[in-house]
Amino acid sequence: MVDDVRRLWDFNDPAGSEQRLRLALVGASELQAAVLRTEVARALGLQGRFAEALVVLDAIESTQVEVHVRVLLERGRVYRSSGDVQGSAPMFRAALTAADAAVLEVLAIDAGHMVALTLSGEEQVEYTNQLLRRARRSTDPAARAWSASILNNLGMAYSDLGHWELALAAFDEALAERRSGDDVEATDAARWMVAWTLRNLGRTDEALAQQRRLKADLAAAGREDPYVDEELALLEGGRG
Repeated sequence: MVDDVRRLWDFNDPAGSEQRLRLALVGASELQAAVLRTEVARALGLQGRFAEALVVLDAIESTQVEVHVRVLLERGRVYRSSGDVQGSAPMFRAALTAADAAVLEVLAIDAGHMVALTLSGEEQVEYTNQLLRRARRSTDPAARAWSASILNNLGMAYSDLGHWELALAAFDEALAERRSGDDVEATDAARWMVAWTLRNLGRTDEALAQQRRLKADLAAAGREDPYVDEELALLEGGRG
């Protein structure tokens, strides 16, 4: 079910994802429909349609633990996205507790990574490192696949603290994880993070070279990224 739902998602197009998720409701089993509705709520939240997302979640009726966990997760995401980080934290922690009790490892990792995003400073770094170790120890390939995202979050936590060398190490590891997969856009985003960190470390020649390579690869694939262009403007402007 998880893989089926993932194929319906394009996080760069939450409105299109919402439509595909709603279409998939036709003929779905009771459990599948409940899961799909939690994903519809997520898509609505990503569009900033927070009240609608909560209405969808409130209407879900299921005794399945997986659905309960997903409802908690998506309600927490709606709260956090709407600016209520304090209100989201209990939702994520409850989702993690319920997922652990039901041995739903992938959902537990997802909930854990959201818990980490409600923290800050050294507490966030410590929690994220613990979650990374858990993901890497997992016997579930889908749980281990979370490692790249968690490493990215770790890099951001280090950068928020000004620990740029540690941030670079985390982003380098995240890029290595991404290169071993087949998600081109996620790999390109990881490349950007490495180059961004190099700029913040003052290693501007390396950062410029990497952003230029990324720009060329994007152009060859018929794609654009305004964040790459923004970094190039900063780097090339600084050389004038």
